Amino acid sequence: MKIIIINGPNLNLLGTREPLVYGNQTFDEYFESLKPVFPGIELEYFQSNIEGELINKLHDCGFSYDGIVLNAGGYTHTSVAIGDAIKSITTPVVEVHISNIHAREEFRLKSMISAGVMGIIVGFGIDVYRMAVEKLIRESGQRI
Repeated sequence: MKIIIINGPNLNLLGTREPLVYGNQTFDEYFESLKPVFPGIELEYFQSNIEGELINKLHDCGFSYDGIVLNAGGYTHTSVAIGDAIKSITTPVVEVHISNIHAREEFRLKSMISAGVMGIIVGFGIDVYRMAVEKLIRESGQRI
């Protein structure tokens, strides 16, 4: 089984960006600790601050991977194009957010990508990625 985690803008700064909201761990550190939790799963990671690169990656993985975990960052609330890309692919996508976006600024209440995803996991810190991978595995019928 092949799953990719795709992170959007500013998520390359995890560990230093607003540690009270996003924690002190870098995503690379977290990703390295996540891989052994799922030994039979081929996990990949991609991050970009550029909307078009995120769309290209969704297109690249959206017909051949078994699952996508997507944290589109601020593009969640603004990108019709990422939402359309998700609706255009066949690979299931789980939307994740580290912080509870419903307890933050009002503009974060609207997601432009949620309509195309299988589900959303928010507010449980960086562990949302593990939860999303587990859900994708269960939905595929495999055991964790």
